[in-house]
Amino acid sequence: MDRTLAADPISGRKRAPAGRRGSSSRRASARGGLLGSATGVASRAGGRVEGLRVALRARPRLRIVLLCSLVAAPLLGGAWLWLRHSSFVAVEHVHVSGAHGAQAGAIEAALTEAAKRQSTLADDPAALKAAAARFPQVAAVHVQTSFPHGMRITVVERRAVAVLLVGGTKIAVGADGIALGSGAATTSLPTVGDDVAPASGERDRNPLVLQALTVLGAAPARIDPLVARAYFSPRGLTLAMQNGLLVYFGDASRPHAKWMALAAVLANETSGGAIYIDVRSPERAAEGFAPGQAPATAETAGGGTEVQIGKGESTVSALAAGLAAATPEGRARSAAKSEEESSEEPSSSSGSASAGEAGEGEETSASSEEGRGG
Repeated sequence: MDRTLAADPISGRKRAPAGRRGSSSRRASARGGLLGSATGVASRAGGRVEGLRVALRARPRLRIVLLCSLVAAPLLGGAWLWLRHSSFVAVEHVHVSGAHGAQAGAIEAALTEAAKRQSTLADDPAALKAAAARFPQVAAVHVQTSFPHGMRITVVERRAVAVLLVGGTKIAVGADGIALGSGAATTSLPTVGDDVAPASGERDRNPLVLQALTVLGAAPARIDPLVARAYFSPRGLTLAMQNGLLVYFGDASRPHAKWMALAAVLANETSGGAIYIDVRSPERAAEGFAPGQAPATAETAGGGTEVQIGKGESTVSALAAGLAAATPEGRARSAAKSEEESSEEPSSSSGSASAGEAGEGEETSASSEEGRGG
């Protein structure tokens, strides 16, 4: 590129070409505009400061108020910080609720001790949670303060849904797989086998066990005593009931829908002799019968069976009743049936006695069947 400067024919001085002169003038104009804007901003800011000075000189009271505010702000902030941690608002009365079981007293004592190191203006839920961390059955802690000295602590417990069997060791576990220790294990909980025993407060890492616990955790609480164990069969996750009835869940997907599908199947009168119920697809839940044992209104599923027919029929009835009571539709039907029965009057005393005797006979028979099914 030729950078030769052209000579001015009049003055003899060299000057830049016209294109370069235009760009230089534009840059100069831009710099001038920026400088002008900065100067304008500075002028306006200076004008405001000067206006404030004039206002303060003209109004002594305003000057006094401003000075007092500047002095009082840090004093008030310090006073507030002091008050938040002072004995005037220290926690003195602690009420702990929601803790149950053998360790309820220890949980309440640990939370009370941690709470009394706090104040009602500066409660620390994290410190309370840390105090309860050594109790694996505590899932969460909710705090509510009452000025000036009260604090209410609500403990949300982790419910045991199964007993983990590792060799000869029994460990209660929650639906999230957290081990609750051997002390929380009860005979009424279903069992799940595993190879490694997690330490108390630790989470089980076996994905198959976690699937079983998810399904058991989604079951209504009153169903727990009716489930014997959970294991994996060729049809996936399988629950064996106390009476020998098998329920095929397949996996842990849509557990609530599968439990409700099971309730719907058990509500049918035709399910009394079923040896298994398949809820792997909740919309197409099916009941299975041994060859020659299916009722006339049901289709025979056929296939081999792992249990005896008619074993523990009362447990099936109890399972159906428990599941039905867990659904809004079931509760509505139960209420309607109760109203209907209460509105009916017996035709004669002898008829009532006969009905009562029949009912007692059925109940005795059911109890004996349940005893054989256990």
